[in-house]
Amino acid sequence: MTGPLGSIANAAPAIAMLGCFACLIGGGALLARGGDRKKAVLLLVMAAVLLGNVVIWQM
Repeated sequence: MTGPLGSIANAAPAIAMLGCFACLIGGGALLARGGDRKKAVLLLVMAAVLLGNVVIWQM
């Protein structure tokens, strides 16, 4: 992709991976501290979805 949106499109997988790591860390921290289990599981599921999206984008 070229043009003004090309740089944004090239940066999207990297930004999604940062979000994936943040969700993994947040979900793990919630589970470790004994926080809300439902929110922790949702964060971990969100990390899996983001990782799946990045894998699909790279194909």
